[in-house]
This record gives sequence, structure tokens and C-alpha cells, in this order.
Amino acid sequence: MSQIQPALVSDNGTVGDRIVNDFCITFSTVNGSGSATANTILLKTLFRMGIPVNGKNIFPSNIQGLPTWYSIRLSKKGYLARVEMDHLVVAMNPSTLATEMKFLVPGGVLFYPDDFKLDIDRDDIVLYPMPVKRLIKEADAPQNLRDYMANMVYVGVVAQMLGIDLDVVYQVLDAHFKGKKKAVDSNWQVIKAAADWAKQNLIKRDPYYVEPMSPLEGYIITEGNIASALGALYGGVQLTAWYPITPASSLAEAVMEYLSSLRTDPETGKATSVVIQAEDEIAAIGMAVGAGWAGLRAMTSTSGPGISLMAEYLGLAYYAEVPVVVWDVQRVGPSTGLPTRTAQGDLTFANFISHGDTEYIILLPGNVKECFEFGWKSFDIAERLQTPVLILTDLDLGMNYHISPRFEYPDQPMDRGKVLWEEDLQKLLEKLDGKWGRYLDIDGDGIPYRTLPGNRHPASAYFARGTGHDEMTRYSEDPDVWERGLNRLKRKIWDNRHLLPDPVIERMEGAKFAIVGFGSTDPAIQEARDLLAEAGFPTDYMRVRSLPFRDEVCNFLHEYDRTYVVELNRDGQLKQLLTMHFSECGSRLRQVSHIDGMPITANWIKERILSMEGK
Repeated sequence: MSQIQPALVSDNGTVGDRIVNDFCITFSTVNGSGSATANTILLKTLFRMGIPVNGKNIFPSNIQGLPTWYSIRLSKKGYLARVEMDHLVVAMNPSTLATEMKFLVPGGVLFYPDDFKLDIDRDDIVLYPMPVKRLIKEADAPQNLRDYMANMVYVGVVAQMLGIDLDVVYQVLDAHFKGKKKAVDSNWQVIKAAADWAKQNLIKRDPYYVEPMSPLEGYIITEGNIASALGALYGGVQLTAWYPITPASSLAEAVMEYLSSLRTDPETGKATSVVIQAEDEIAAIGMAVGAGWAGLRAMTSTSGPGISLMAEYLGLAYYAEVPVVVWDVQRVGPSTGLPTRTAQGDLTFANFISHGDTEYIILLPGNVKECFEFGWKSFDIAERLQTPVLILTDLDLGMNYHISPRFEYPDQPMDRGKVLWEEDLQKLLEKLDGKWGRYLDIDGDGIPYRTLPGNRHPASAYFARGTGHDEMTRYSEDPDVWERGLNRLKRKIWDNRHLLPDPVIERMEGAKFAIVGFGSTDPAIQEARDLLAEAGFPTDYMRVRSLPFRDEVCNFLHEYDRTYVVELNRDGQLKQLLTMHFSECGSRLRQVSHIDGMPITANWIKERILSMEGK
């Protein structure tokens, strides 16, 4: 084991320089050990100090016992994508120490319990042992909680060694335990004792420091699944049917958590929205489709395996023209795959889901603010167009903490679409000489009118068929009727693409080529563009936010001789869809795809594009 401590060396080689608010620290622990609380407290403390941060949790799919990692990236410039190397490691799991060493930069720091038997052959890192067992014993922590509270030791030591404000740590701790004095006091006792011990016994030998920055006014820090749930609640969701599946479970759980405060009738005290845990994903989508047909704003949340099971019901909702919202928090597939890793591998499946000819609306949020925004807008779109809307996020966006501007309350009234009540239907019948039909295109926009259960007009009833039917809902196998109806379904989607989120397009002066991406890859692409610009390769960038593609997507692609399509899957699924729709641009599109279960990094994107540029 090396005890040699290096001089402080900065990125540009200057000895003694401080590295402030610009590094990555990873906590290596064991799943089920309670480390999530400690890590979250440090993350939120840094956020309260005004420092842009992001937390990424890499955890196994078992319940307890296997290695888990949590990385916090601090970036005073606001770069918050995952990075490939660690500057500091807190090693609380001896079995993975060799792995940690591979990803620790020269001049990096290793915190570890002093009872670990280390065999480290590196002389270019700083070692800080921590008397974890002794401090926990001296704190007189309850025997059954000692393994959990041991993580609070590294909270105190790391805070002391980096210069993290302990007063802010206490504020976050108090907020985390919601003011429960016993829990706050017992954990604070460990944190404070560990910080005092570090102050008295450890000599600062590394260059990494934390300093307060201007408060992040107008910003929050939250998870994408929470943002999605809040968006749905503010969008008027009335029924959420779900079946537990990683990484989507916390979305439905967040809906349940906020129901009492956001969706309770002030006069009756009764809930105005309901959450039902179904026996499986098929039942969940069945409940949601049934509720959508009955006039409720209904949704379900799931991941790739659940989407596979929901295919037939989604085909029914598409053809019977039933509004419903489906959240797909993507993970690595196929099959069970890697349940606790992230990917963007469901795009083509979602686009073509169900047998026969379909045309689904897919929304692609790229940050937690858009998770909230699309959460409420999806219901407007689904009801206006009377069709399923799928929203694709992923584990990285859904289950990790991200900083975001505060969410904005919906800026428009709910759009319930073409719903007829008694008076409306009577007027329409008079206008049409009594020939109204549920699937009749009256306005020429492909969107029919619908009635809901509870409408007492004698002409309001209809049969919602999944089999062949004509405009009047009568069963039909007539070839002309079938083709006419199927073409109308496509037309109502394509002619109303202006209702879908437009792509985000950003320019750089002197750009010779472009990058296209979607979803959670955005932070890495943004950082990679700056790295490429520094290397002499400025780029323009388009982030696609919905399918079917809007006209702006086509116009953008035609501007460049080459466009790099960056995505987190093996086969370049977005590139496939772009090539299919804009075949004249296909030869100009270049696939930059990567799938290892981890969030993509800016450095990987930069290096990949430079290699394809021949540089």
C-alpha cells in the first residue's frame, strides 16, 4: 500500500492550484446499506450552496447486497452529463476497490474506512482513512442502525475536507427527515463528530475544494419521474393504472404521494384522482383505455417489457380512437435485459407498436422541466386527437436528480377535444340532417366528434369497435370503408403535427455539420459541442421532441452535407426513422450510437465524431 502523497497538480500542470467546484465524486457502497440518504444530503447541500450539480445512481437489480455507485458531478460552468473518470472516491465496499482505482484520475482522492486492508500500487493519489466503526460506536448509535448511519461518517469527513458548509448540511438533513428530531439529531451527531475528527486529524493534501456560488434562484432539483407525475396531476389526470416495474415505479408512486395535497376536493375532502395497482401491465393498460373511453384523463406508466405487453391494447385504442397517455421510462433490453441501467432502445418499437398500420404520437422530453410540461400537454394532445400518446423518458432522466428552472403552471385551459354533450349533439344532428356518426369526419381535419357515458341524448350511444367499422360505427368488411378509415386515422395525426412539441434548434457560427439527438443525451451533447468547438469543429444542433416529425426537422436536415445522430442504443433507431421519413437525406446521416447501460458522456461523443471526421 502506497503512503506517498503527490503534490497538488492542476489540469494545466501548475503545482499548488486549487480545483474549485469542478470535479466528480463517486460513492461506492453496497445496495441496501442506506447510502442513498447520505448521498442525497450531500447532493442537495451542494445545490443549496449555489453549485450546479447532478447525481447519478448506478445500482443493481437485486434488493440488497451487490455493489452500488453514486456519482455527483460539480460543474461551475453547468456541465452536468456523466463523466468517465472520478476525481474523488469514497470507498465503503472493499470488494470493488480495484474497480474504483481504474477510474480514479492521477492526483485523485480516496476516502476509505481505516479497517480496510488496502493493497494499492498507485503513488499518484491521496489517501484519507476514516475511523468509521469507532465514530459510530462513540456516537452510541443503535445497534440495528449502525450499518446505515456509517454512511454519515463520510458525509462529515467529505464536508470537512472539501469545505462544504456544515450549517447547510444540517438544513438539508432537517428537511430530509422532515423535522423529526430524533432522526435528525442522531444523524447530525455522527456527521458533526466525523467532521470534527477530520479537522483535527487529516491534513489537506488534495486540490479539490467547494466554495459557495450565487444562489440558484428560480431553480429546483428533482427527479424526472417526480416531474412527470406532477405534470400529469396538473394536467388533470383522473386515473393512473400501473404495475410495478423498474425504472417506472416511482412515477406512479409520486402521483400517489402528491394526490392528497394537489387533488383533493376542498368541499368534500374526497380525492379527484385515483391510482390503481393492477395485477399486470396488460390489466393496467386495459384499465387506462377503458377509463379514457369513458371520458377520464387516464394514463399508465411502465418500461420496455410492459410496453411489449401493452401492444394489443394500444392498437385497440388507436383504431377505436380512445385517448390515453402511456409513460415509457426506458431501460436496457431486450427481454429482462438490465432493469437498472439506462437506454433509448424503445423508440422504433413505440413507433411501430401493434400489428397492422398505426401512427402513434411520441413525445421525447429532454429534461425534467419538459417531463412536467409534457405531462400535462400529453392529455390535451391525446384528447384533441383522440389517440394514444406515448412519452419516452429513461432511467437516467427518470430516477436521477437534475437541476431545473422552476416548473411553470399550465398556461392554457384543458383541451378536452371534440366532446359532444346533449345540446351540442342536438345542434350537430340538426346541421347534418340527423346523420351524425362517431367516426364521421365532419370538419375535414380527420378528427371526429365523440360522446361520453352520461350523455342522455338518445343518439349519443355508439359501439367502440376494434373490428372493421364505418363512420357510423357499423361493422364492415368493405375494402373501401377499411382503407378510407385507416387513411383518415393517419391524416388526423399528420395534419395536426403543429400540436406537438417543435424541435429545439441551436446554432454555432461557422458550423459545417450538425448533431441531432433526443431525450437524456442532451446534457452530454451540449458539452460535446463546446469540446468540438474548442477543437475547431463548431456544430449546429437539433433536439427532436416529438414524432411524427414536424416540418422543421426535415428543413434542418436538408441544410447539411453530414449530420451525426447521437443516441443511446445499438442500432441508431432515431437515424432509422429519420432515414425512413426523409430518404433523400439518408446518405447524409451518420450513426453515433452507444449502448452499455450507462449515461452517454461528452468525451465519448467528441472522440467518436472526431474519428468519423478523420481527425
